[in-house]
Amino acid sequence: MTEERDIRIQHLQALRDQGINPYPHAVERTHTIGDVLKDFDAHAGPDGSYTLVGRVRLLREMGKASFAQIEDGTGRIQIYIRVNDVGKETYQLLKLLDLGDFVQVHGFLFYTRTGEKTLHVQSLRVLSKGLRPLPEKYHGLEDRDTRQRKRYLDLIANGDEIKNIFITRSRLITAMRQFLDNEQFIEVETPILQPIYGGANARPFTTHHNTLDRDLFLRIAIELYHKRLLVGGFERVYEIGRSFRNEGIDRNHNPEFTLIEFYMAYADYNDTMTLVENMLAFIAQQVKGSTRITYQETELDLTPPWKRYSLLEVIHQFTGIDVQKYPDRESLAAEMRARNFEVDPRLGYGRLIEDLKSAMFRQGHAELRQPLFLIDYPEDVSPLTKKHRTLPGMVERFQPFIGGLECGNAYTELNDPLDQRARFEDQARQRAQGDEEAQVLDEDFLEALEVGMPPTSGVGLGIDRLAMLFSDQESIRDVILFPTMRKSADES
Repeated sequence: MTEERDIRIQHLQALRDQGINPYPHAVERTHTIGDVLKDFDAHAGPDGSYTLVGRVRLLREMGKASFAQIEDGTGRIQIYIRVNDVGKETYQLLKLLDLGDFVQVHGFLFYTRTGEKTLHVQSLRVLSKGLRPLPEKYHGLEDRDTRQRKRYLDLIANGDEIKNIFITRSRLITAMRQFLDNEQFIEVETPILQPIYGGANARPFTTHHNTLDRDLFLRIAIELYHKRLLVGGFERVYEIGRSFRNEGIDRNHNPEFTLIEFYMAYADYNDTMTLVENMLAFIAQQVKGSTRITYQETELDLTPPWKRYSLLEVIHQFTGIDVQKYPDRESLAAEMRARNFEVDPRLGYGRLIEDLKSAMFRQGHAELRQPLFLIDYPEDVSPLTKKHRTLPGMVERFQPFIGGLECGNAYTELNDPLDQRARFEDQARQRAQGDEEAQVLDEDFLEALEVGMPPTSGVGLGIDRLAMLFSDQESIRDVILFPTMRKSADES
């Protein structure tokens, strides 16, 4: 690497010695490569005049004539450079070009004897000199850690394969916005730096504002500010944005992630289930052209309606534990241990039930692969949710699962301010007992609820996990352009 970089720096200096700026300010381009390739026959001929730009991906010098390939964001094309056309001085620049340099070329289009679509170059200009080599062209960039840590190399080496993942992600978000806009939601923006974090069970990242001389938290969820907006009179709001949780990293979790949350007044969790399944079917149709997608070799049908399963019933079915027979933490923990499930001593009764749910999905049951909703959760792990209208100790909450992936969380929202205060106080007790992810009491939010919030339902969906599904990627780090990474050897 050091030797090749030194050679490239020598080429850079040689260009400057000839009075050539290897990093010019202005660029000319009349067409993209994709434009000319799409209708090449109509463009070809010696009377044509096309100025293309791109990165040099291949260079073959052959005496007084040379071939190269350049690539822009729309495609790759061969170029043909002859000393008689560009002049000796320009032709000699080829010896100072390296793979990865950016050039501007002007000329006409023609077919070579072998039928290769080619630009016959009449002028050439260096646009940007690369000082480090591209990934090895025949083997690409295969090391997963390097691909995720140095995404720019991944995009260069693996081309359309990797770019299409992030194009799919972008189209997913566009379709999501289109659906919600059509449903009369408005997009809003709420604080990322918050004086009190809330809206989820998670540990926050903490920072300090010097001028205000106070600690602030990166938001772990968007929820509590959206509810303030419903108190203020908005009836349908959504937000797509970053949230941050100071938690572990694995194939489904990244500390910095993208979330959509939306809230709908005068609705309950049944209404939101219908909206979610319709929205994801719409997105699939827009992005993939069908409500059937393939994830990890399983075909998934997103066509509504999806199956609804009671959380406790499905846990009983797939783990053998009838949670209702174990009404307190001690008895449930004992039964879990007897069946070889891990039991975290810091967690309360409801969190143990959620651990059983997670273990059930890790077992990989085929019946749980298709899109489904798990409904009706324990009250003590759902502090922002309205109590179930018929099931004591439970709340009206659901989570969508697709391909075995947990994709979100939704409630019939709690709008009783006195009940909400009692739930926050219970969360405080859980924190005191060692649950670092229990929620904190937010007095300003409680004051807003006392002003009055209409009956409401809301949902949060993980954009990254949906991107995993729609691009068929196993790890969340493969759908985030720059995921959070452990220290490299160079950083230690």
